[in-house]
Amino acid sequence: MCANPPAVPRPRKVAVAGATERINVMREHSSAMRVTGPRIRIGLLLLQVLSAGYGLTAVEAAVLPEDRSDLMYHYYDGGGVSVSGPAVLVRKSIGDSVSVSGRYYVDTISSASIDVVTTASPYHDRREEMGVGIDYLHGNSLVTMSLTSSKENDYLADTYSINVSHELFDGLTTLSLGFSQGKDTVQRVDTSFEDQVNRYNYRIGLSQVLTRTLLLGLAFEDVAEEGYLNNPYRAARVLGAYLPERYPRARDSQAISTRLIKGFGSAARPLSTSVYVDYRYYRDTWDIRAHTLSLGLQRYLGDRWIMEGRARYYTQNRASFYSDNFPIEMTYMARDKELSTFQDYSLGVKFSWMFAKQRFLFINRASLNLSYDYIFFSYDDFTDPRTGELYSFGANILQFFITAWY
Repeated sequence: MCANPPAVPRPRKVAVAGATERINVMREHSSAMRVTGPRIRIGLLLLQVLSAGYGLTAVEAAVLPEDRSDLMYHYYDGGGVSVSGPAVLVRKSIGDSVSVSGRYYVDTISSASIDVVTTASPYHDRREEMGVGIDYLHGNSLVTMSLTSSKENDYLADTYSINVSHELFDGLTTLSLGFSQGKDTVQRVDTSFEDQVNRYNYRIGLSQVLTRTLLLGLAFEDVAEEGYLNNPYRAARVLGAYLPERYPRARDSQAISTRLIKGFGSAARPLSTSVYVDYRYYRDTWDIRAHTLSLGLQRYLGDRWIMEGRARYYTQNRASFYSDNFPIEMTYMARDKELSTFQDYSLGVKFSWMFAKQRFLFINRASLNLSYDYIFFSYDDFTDPRTGELYSFGANILQFFITAWY
């Protein structure tokens, strides 16, 4: 057992708690938030909550996604970590049955997080992600295939995905099936260490139009992971001393979620306001159980403005092999705060301005969008080694993007 933290150049880019899944808006920022793991990372309600200028309407026959381009800048700051960068998405149809898309996303990361200050030195890094996709429409069915590749100094990831949605009963019911496979390569800077991670994601979703102004969504997801699932830089504590973390090499998780969207309006604008409520339950073989509750409201302000307000609460218990300070050395040991018992609370607001509603050159319409979220994280059994106090922090997330349809 070593009396000091293991010599490490820096911890690998820890998933910025709550940031990655929120700032990655360019992965179709109009679609419902997805969730993976015990955090808000991959889940899918297969519904849309009123993106700018669309409103809540009866479901039409299956159609290709609209031709559009998005340019976005995002910024995250919290817990000693700052992440910022641009992203671009371009989508174009080819004929009446095929649409292709491409995206490019960049993160510039500066970290002096609690993981860094206790076991290493602050660092700066850059992550690049590229993706391509194709949609094929056949009757009432839409098939979507995509490939995403990202690269960091010590982490490479490739993900292949296919989704099929089919509309039934004159478009009132939509059934969706999906599968994704991820292949990651985990490395450690300045060493020869290298290992692999394989992920398999299976999902099914159902959306149902209950009335002209009421929409229900249900989704189930199963994720199987195998390989090197921990961080080669992070350390666990045993009686105050530090040892490298050790995780099981397999993890299975399931999540079920439901969403209800209700539209309201007047004679002048039948659907001027919508409210939604989401609930999601998560469990995995590491004994983590998590609950997420989200509420939101979106409202037209005149003919060109849309305002959205949202709130979210998340809670989870710790993994079976997590401890802030182990009394003895165990087969599996983790001190990642994302595997501890904690809660987070978030409030957000978004404004969309449809500044161009008539055709100009090749653009049919265009909007400017500004979004802000504040998240507060509170940990029940993860302490700051510098003070011995339970750890907590707040984070600010800002997104600005422009969208043009053509």
